[in-house]
Amino acid sequence: MNPAANPAPSATRGVMHPVLSGVGAALPSRVIGNDHFLPLDATDAWITRRTGIRTRHRLGPGETLADLAERAAREALADAGRHPHEVDHVLVCTITPDRITPGIAPELAARLGADGPPAIDLNAACSGFVYALDHACALVETGRAGCVLVCAAEALSRITDHHDRSTAVLFGDAAGAVVVTAHPTAERPVFLLGSDGRHTELLYADRDERLLRMEGREVFEFAVDNMTEQTRKVLGAGGIGLDDVDLFIGHQANARILLAVAAELGLPDARVEIAVDSVGNTSSASIPHALWQARERGRLPAGARIVMAAFGAGFVWGAGLMRWKTDRPQHDRTHRRDSDSSEDDRMHRPDSDGSAYDRTHHPETDSHEHDRTHHTPTVNPSDQGDTPCQR
Repeated sequence: MNPAANPAPSATRGVMHPVLSGVGAALPSRVIGNDHFLPLDATDAWITRRTGIRTRHRLGPGETLADLAERAAREALADAGRHPHEVDHVLVCTITPDRITPGIAPELAARLGADGPPAIDLNAACSGFVYALDHACALVETGRAGCVLVCAAEALSRITDHHDRSTAVLFGDAAGAVVVTAHPTAERPVFLLGSDGRHTELLYADRDERLLRMEGREVFEFAVDNMTEQTRKVLGAGGIGLDDVDLFIGHQANARILLAVAAELGLPDARVEIAVDSVGNTSSASIPHALWQARERGRLPAGARIVMAAFGAGFVWGAGLMRWKTDRPQHDRTHRRDSDSSEDDRMHRPDSDGSAYDRTHHPETDSHEHDRTHHTPTVNPSDQGDTPCQR
């Protein structure tokens, strides 16, 4: 990143910078527990130990992704205290739209009753929300918009091979939305985006089969290394250290990935939001949903500094540094930044000591089709037939 092109945050008086001023989320009512996968020889213990996932949600008959997007967007606007008429742009990130064309964004704008704003869909896989957020911030910073609605909506159940044990247990459907508005905050958001198209075949869904295929071990290791590196870079570009971060929200692909990144960074688990346990991997919707969860748990005080990192098919990746709204919303509760071992955290997140799942395994690589075996000292004796990742 060229520092001159995106300088570190400054305290320039009178300058308006983008902030996250509202968040909302929506889930389908249908809940899929781990027992659903017993016919695939995937037990609750097997899934939880390797992923931290206990439940995920799926669209039911008659439900559309636009329905979820609308619910999430309405909540985000209400949280921000904004009317749909005030929305200058609508950005929807998704890889699983209801139609090939038109996109969800124009329909969402119409459903909300917005005054015909520009509305586009964006496809950047699991990194889509960070990409869309960067775009929204650019619109605000250049004065081309004062209020941008960013919605991530995914129905990964539409492109999941439900007979493939290595991927079927991972994915869920969800929507999350945020409102980005201009505010005379002291900091300018910082984003780093990148891609490497040489690795397309490691994670993709092609046009004919339309099912997600993944080389789990390679993706897992690349994700941990990349999100760690990009987080360090975005902190450096922002001129801050880990002690200045109130909350880290990574793409919710696997709890072990998130905790591995936190361990590499030296970031306490209590400042890492984990929502994958209740919703699974929801692609681009995972970060805004986790942000919503953090607000619901009282972990977003006014002015909180949030670091986000995502990695997905392409490969594409992104990391961002932004402030939560500086005016304390009624949703905010007592912030417990240093409650690493609080009762509330233990009740609502996978155990960080590994008792809920084993960080040396992951289902992406532990399928009947894989015969590669890596041995580590932490493998449970009962799991010797599995193929854990060397990390």
